[in-house]
Amino acid sequence: MAKEKIKLRKSLFSSYFSTILSISLVLFLFGLLGLLLINAKRLSNYVMENVGVTLILKENTREVDIIKLQKSLEATSFIKSTRFVDKETAAEELKKDLGEDFVDFLGYNPLLSSIDVKVRAEFATPESLTQLEAQFLKFPEVQEVYYQRNLVKQLNSNVQKLSMIILVLSGLMFTIFVALINNTIRLSIYSRRYLINSMQLVGATRSFIRFPFIIKSVMHGIYGAIIACFILLMIFFSYQMELKDLIDFQDSTSLALLIGSIFVFGIVMTALSTYFAVNKFLRLKFDQLYY
Repeated sequence: MAKEKIKLRKSLFSSYFSTILSISLVLFLFGLLGLLLINAKRLSNYVMENVGVTLILKENTREVDIIKLQKSLEATSFIKSTRFVDKETAAEELKKDLGEDFVDFLGYNPLLSSIDVKVRAEFATPESLTQLEAQFLKFPEVQEVYYQRNLVKQLNSNVQKLSMIILVLSGLMFTIFVALINNTIRLSIYSRRYLINSMQLVGATRSFIRFPFIIKSVMHGIYGAIIACFILLMIFFSYQMELKDLIDFQDSTSLALLIGSIFVFGIVMTALSTYFAVNKFLRLKFDQLYY
């Protein structure tokens, strides 16, 4: 008798553990999806703001004029950052790219000093860059403006396509998450279908039968959410340095919203899945429980 009780406890523990683990893994994936959606705009901004615009400066431009030009550029709303590159630094960088010393071959340095400009994401469109190019050329120190026009067009097109793909995938993944949690709960309830039928036979009402199952499933959802949030936060803070340009680690509001969403999703889905699963077995007759 004692051995049977131990086996029963082990069986119940194994069932609860597998259910909670399955729910926590699904909620963890749900959290990753939420993290992606929250930072999707930041990701696209990161890509667009790496579009470089080079302002080629005129020969013999004074250092004081270059400093003034940089300050006036950085004071505008459409410039994120600027970097001055003198002709010697430009020659060194090109030498590394080419793999040979072209200055020794030519006998002089043909390159001009320049300012590398990073524009803000909302201005990194072909139309905006064309207007900015005209503004840059108005500066007396600027001889030429260079940026990869085809690359800008392609990036804008790809970002729009990527946004649509993320939206569609998010809907698909959400459906999969709902189905996975629903199937996990249904399997858990299925193993106790005879208990549900026995309670019906002794006269228990449907609400009385459903209530403990729903409470237990909600607790599973809470435990699963706690485990999922713990894993997510552990990964989140372990890779701060690697992901600092892609994820805003200072946005505590979005992080709190994400954690809250994981708990709400876990609780609501487990409760609803349990409600419908128990109702299904409440409608079955005893001989139908074998199928």
